[in-house]
Amino acid sequence: MLLAAFFLVHLVPGDPVRAALGPTVSPETVEALRQQLGLDRPLGAQLGHYVTGLVTGDLGTSVTSQRPVATILLERLPATLTLAGLSFLLAAVGAFPVGVATAVSARGGRRRGLDLVVSGVLGVLVAVPGFLLAVLLVSVFGVTLGALPPAGWGTPAHAVLPVVALAAGPLAYLARIVHVEMLRVLDEPYLTTARSKRLPAATLYLRHALPNIVGAALTAGGVVLVGLVAGTVLVETVFVIPGIGSTIVSSISAKDYPLIQGVVLVYAVLVLVANLLVDLALAVLDPRSTVAEA
Repeated sequence: MLLAAFFLVHLVPGDPVRAALGPTVSPETVEALRQQLGLDRPLGAQLGHYVTGLVTGDLGTSVTSQRPVATILLERLPATLTLAGLSFLLAAVGAFPVGVATAVSARGGRRRGLDLVVSGVLGVLVAVPGFLLAVLLVSVFGVTLGALPPAGWGTPAHAVLPVVALAAGPLAYLARIVHVEMLRVLDEPYLTTARSKRLPAATLYLRHALPNIVGAALTAGGVVLVGLVAGTVLVETVFVIPGIGSTIVSSISAKDYPLIQGVVLVYAVLVLVANLLVDLALAVLDPRSTVAEA
């Protein structure tokens, strides 16, 4: 990942120093900054310096702002983590009741019309890109109705639209997984035995059925969490959120090599951490999983 990020950003045409300083700056000034940042060295030497810096926590210096990349990322990481975390929480909390309720109502062909309507709405939400939904929410609730801030970050009101835009698709995807798994579990023999004992509905569904879909739900949740981390890029750009997602967009435009490499590294670490958390949760909550057996 590190090698791919390093070499790919250097394949981008153009001079990052010239782009940062502007076309009117003298060649001497440009060359002086290139030497200061080490961009005048051979590519192999730059790679060695970059890897050595990673060991000590030095991610380099931003070409455009002349500030340490690590400092910039530490300032912007909380907004991205908050956005992704709240979106995942909304997706998880919303998906389980929707998936379970629709599965229970649709079992055995009952209320098939309602099941088709809900499945259609969920399918549309899964298919609609997050940035397109973000633009729609800004247009309706931010501009037309003026009910919520259309951009910015810092207050709970600012978080509502971006969280909904980012969570809608994952919520629908996870709800469909829960729906399908719940339908499968409801037809299992042990559920038939539980029904014959005339157990209360809450006990039947929450105690006997729900625990048996945890494995599939957590696996899908891992996919959702990774997608949310990556999906913050476009949503942050639409809502002008000062996170690392919007940072990578601006750094690519400015050809800021060190900042691009730093953001890619952070996203890679976040994805690895998300997968690790899901595996640990799966091992704890579902002892039958292959993760727990390993």
